[in-house]
Amino acid sequence: MKFLIVLAACVSGFSVAPSTSRSTALDAKSKAIPFLDAPPALDGSMVGDKGFDPIGFSAIDWNMAETIVPKMSTSATEGISMLYWMREAEIKHGRICMLAIVGYIAVDLGFHFPGDAYAGLSSLQAHNVMVAKGNMGFMLLCVAVLEFLDGIAIYQAANGSGRAPGDFALDPIGLTESDKKEFLLEAEVTHCRLAMLAFSGLVTQSALYEKGFPYF
Repeated sequence: MKFLIVLAACVSGFSVAPSTSRSTALDAKSKAIPFLDAPPALDGSMVGDKGFDPIGFSAIDWNMAETIVPKMSTSATEGISMLYWMREAEIKHGRICMLAIVGYIAVDLGFHFPGDAYAGLSSLQAHNVMVAKGNMGFMLLCVAVLEFLDGIAIYQAANGSGRAPGDFALDPIGLTESDKKEFLLEAEVTHCRLAMLAFSGLVTQSALYEKGFPYF
């Protein structure tokens, strides 16, 4: 009888543990917004994951590969999740903004294309001048080529290449081969996010005050 009582206690002890574990997992809160539940898709495995997804984009179940190639071409592939697609977009736009900030400030500090047509222009004024002179056509061509190359990379990822979002194997000085790889990847995502916010603020400040660097 005593043995049965002890055995029952042991079984009940083991039965409580999984329930508590599941309850803890369900009650997990976002690291970025502690009063909201942690997004299920953001499990911390992705570089730069802070659990910030208040709208729930990462939970959308959609094969984004179908936006690049016909559905029949991706029917036998692994596909591209919304989370992968959005990380790809985040890194792409972040890199563009990091370059854009440098270029925007450089123009306002006096660097510009050769020729009198571009002399004395601020970055804000340069847009209309470039459009009027047809320079935007060349820029559109460059963007089209880059998007085509990006589409190839996405298609390969949809076919199970294992490519990480934003990875174009461009590392001429071997930074990704060092023991600081994870730190550098985290730093890139952080700076991408800062650059997107900073460029928005920089252009807004420039337009409101119509002054050059430092725009106030």
